Amino acid sequence: MKVALVNDERWISPVSPDAYVRRILAEDAELERAFAERGAAASRAAWSDSEVDWAAFDALLIRQTWDYFERLPEFLGWLERVEPIVRIVNPADVIRWNADKRYLVELAGYGLSVVPTEVVVKGDDSLSLAERMDAAGWDEAVIKPAVSGAGRETYRIARTGAEARERLWRARVAAEDMLIQPFEPAILKTGETSLMVIDGTATHAVRKIAAAGEFRVQDDHGGTVHAHEASAEERKLAERAIARAPGRIDYARVDLVDSDDGPRIMELELIEPELFFRQRPEAADRLAGAVLRRASVAA
Repeated sequence: MKVALVNDERWISPVSPDAYVRRILAEDAELERAFAERGAAASRAAWSDSEVDWAAFDALLIRQTWDYFERLPEFLGWLERVEPIVRIVNPADVIRWNADKRYLVELAGYGLSVVPTEVVVKGDDSLSLAERMDAAGWDEAVIKPAVSGAGRETYRIARTGAEARERLWRARVAAEDMLIQPFEPAILKTGETSLMVIDGTATHAVRKIAAAGEFRVQDDHGGTVHAHEASAEERKLAERAIARAPGRIDYARVDLVDSDDGPRIMELELIEPELFFRQRPEAADRLAGAVLRRASVAA
């Protein structure tokens, strides 16, 4: 069988890769090894490469497509074209649902513990940022785009400084749908927990700690990654969240933050999450097995 590890074009043939890119290449290398040990050939391909014959593959495993949120209409168009001709993991319906973070509101509606989230649609200038914070009773908030990644256009704003950031807020809402959430202080104390679930099983977890003076935990913002043993409560919440996705989930990363009431979901990553195989290489073996089973069923 042939499997494509679908990537952002920047990671296909990088020249002088830095530490960030080397981690991407190492993540895919673990998958290439896992597929090879099962008699399958995995190769890396850019979703935006018009020369790729996607029908030549038995399955497409979405990996580091970290430009999709900057090119969403194009990416969704590609997804629509390849969906009828090859098995996509995770499925296209799941990808479309997960691409817009307003799914957090849906998860909260199911009674799951989620960071409170308000969606402000593009062009809605009916309330100022200060008025929205006052209405919610938040002393500090985070604003971010509904479609985004890697901390793009994500800001932490205190209520005392909201008026001064009103121009920024209105510019962001004029440009795209935005989310506003309360700032979770545990991010600065205990960081963010990422729980990996592969083929229905929680395989491993990491805790991401923000750099001094920063609240974004991504490594491209200086964050660091540490091994973490997920609690039973964290595992249960992750499993309940994944069960609400609109399709079969072969891989997921559930990002959680501590609160006085227990863990809360920050994000449910079902498209292109880093899965930290360097922490648990056998998780790559589990994922390869799941992908090949799906491809066999499709055949």
